[in-house]
Amino acid sequence: MRIVVLAAATLAAGLATAAQAAPASVNVVVGPELQAKAERYYGVRDVNELADELRTTVTQRLAHTGAYDGARVELVLADATPNRPTFKQLGDKPGLSEFSFGVGGARIEGRVVAPDGRVTPVGYSYQATSLADASHAGIWGDADWTIERFASELGHGKALASR
Repeated sequence: MRIVVLAAATLAAGLATAAQAAPASVNVVVGPELQAKAERYYGVRDVNELADELRTTVTQRLAHTGAYDGARVELVLADATPNRPTFKQLGDKPGLSEFSFGVGGARIEGRVVAPDGRVTPVGYSYQATSLADASHAGIWGDADWTIERFASELGHGKALASR
């Protein structure tokens, strides 16, 4: 009987701890500036996929590290520049080569709302300045790097400033 009571108490304590340590919820929206660029130049689908990548990457990193447990992470993919032409750009300009490349990057803004209501602004931006690595990058290579870097630092509990 003592074993059953001890097991029940252990299970209850574990469930209470799990309830307290709920992973952060992450919401990502595309900012108005980038939304306009998506509609006019990049393609809405490509930009939405980049926003989904930001949400997924941050969610996974925060779940893995436990940083900001129980918090609400509200992010805006404020801007992004591809390294290579997007599908829409290739369709809009038939003479444009898929092998064309340039510098890219992204800007992420947002805030973390802790369970107690405390708000911490977060953000990160990176814009490549050299073509040295651009020829090896995918369509959103520098934007992907920005997302990975942001998620990694946020996962360590750091509120990042722009770079």
